[in-house]
Amino acid sequence: MENSKALRTWLDDFHLNHPLVIAGPCSAETEVQVLEIAHELKNSDVTVFRAGIWKPRTRPGGFEGVGAIGLKWMQRAKEETGLLLATEVATPAHVRLAMEHDIDVLWIGARTAVNPFAVQEIAEVLRGTDKIVLLKNPVNPDLSLWLGGLERLYNADIKKLGVIHRGFSTYEKTKYRNNPEWQITIDLQNRFPDLPLLCDPSHIAGRRDMIQDVSQHALDLNYDGLIIETHCNPDNAWSDAAQQVTPTVLKQMFLDLKVRQKTDTENEYNLRLSKLRAQIDNYDEKILEILGNRMKIADQIGMLKSEKNVAILQNQRWNEILDKMILEGEEKGLSGDFVMQLFKAIHQESIRHQEKVYKS
Repeated sequence: MENSKALRTWLDDFHLNHPLVIAGPCSAETEVQVLEIAHELKNSDVTVFRAGIWKPRTRPGGFEGVGAIGLKWMQRAKEETGLLLATEVATPAHVRLAMEHDIDVLWIGARTAVNPFAVQEIAEVLRGTDKIVLLKNPVNPDLSLWLGGLERLYNADIKKLGVIHRGFSTYEKTKYRNNPEWQITIDLQNRFPDLPLLCDPSHIAGRRDMIQDVSQHALDLNYDGLIIETHCNPDNAWSDAAQQVTPTVLKQMFLDLKVRQKTDTENEYNLRLSKLRAQIDNYDEKILEILGNRMKIADQIGMLKSEKNVAILQNQRWNEILDKMILEGEEKGLSGDFVMQLFKAIHQESIRHQEKVYKS
């Protein structure tokens, strides 16, 4: 993806004065439902109408989509509203049907993105297409796997590429349905700054009352657009009811969300920013110095335990430290989640240092 700068062209072709918005129901349920939502969205900032036709469910027995008949409903919605169309594809057969029914944007979902064989098969069917193809992040937090999927699509001569950040599955319970792991997308942006990046706040949040906050966070990080599940009667939606908003709520979100400038060319701004960044750099160097000294003490603890043949992991001590640090962190304005993740990483590095002493 050396020439990834060319990938941004399709986004610029829309000539939008706001982030790209893809919206519509999680699932196409009936023709009436599809048309009603599309008409509600046509006079808004929505550019692309989305609807799930095939729904890969975690467990069998749930609603798995209406199938190809829903593509005809979407075609009618396009004819009546002028909105472009988007849907998820998970197999070569899905791709062929979507292309036959004039779907403009095809995205590969998180469960499919985790399988290189499936992505490669889809890439071969799409080879050389002028359709927009978006790849959601894999369900597990693996940047290499995400990039590998992109490379497969790019190598199939698909130039209108982009990615969707929908969060990552985690064993630990958090306030999110799928933990955002924002740093992974920051790393992706740093490697491919011209790759169009959209956020799926519906799947990250899992709750409609959190969608605006997640959307704003994405815009603050310079995302190019949003894909938001929208339903005229979300409480009675056939899938993912809790994370869908009404068209009215969506339109109000557009008014409330703030789009940030990429930068500011004023000399005063740049001077102040440089000074603040210098302070950050100074503190970062001090943090590393403190952590290095801390690990030297961990080495000494490892030597003492090794001499006395004592187990490295001391759960009671660890839990006491974690509880204390979370409380002290909150007093300093740090979130409990951040402090927990920070000290888990520090604790794991301490264990690694002590294990190294045991092996020496």
